[in-house]
Amino acid sequence: MSQANPAAPDEIPPREILDRVAGKWAIEIIIAAAAGPIRFTALERRIEGISRRMLTLTLRNRERDGMLERTVYPTVPPKVEYQATPMALELHEAMLTLTDWSRRHSACVAGSRAAYDARRLSEESSNGSSRMPVKMGEAM
Repeated sequence: MSQANPAAPDEIPPREILDRVAGKWAIEIIIAAAAGPIRFTALERRIEGISRRMLTLTLRNRERDGMLERTVYPTVPPKVEYQATPMALELHEAMLTLTDWSRRHSACVAGSRAAYDARRLSEESSNGSSRMPVKMGEAM
């Protein structure tokens, strides 16, 4: 649980906000809602693997954080739509920038991983055996 900053009691630490908006389901919901109003059932169909309960909780949390507006229409059964707020649309733009960056650097990351794995394999082979894992802070 995060502690409030005593100098700014009305502010939330950036790490807490990033944890909330960077979650697997939160990202997919914001992306879906950025395109315009979307119904609960459409979100449920669109977001593969999310349970109804997790969708409900995530929607409530995004609404609480000011990322979504929830509109309930007086119909039977009730029609509920969610729409991204201006703050969420700004976040969506940042997500698009990050996604674009990841696409541009995908081959570089893949190459770095392959080179790292090859070095590790070579080091382990030259030592004659694999090393035991070392916990952070322990001397090797």
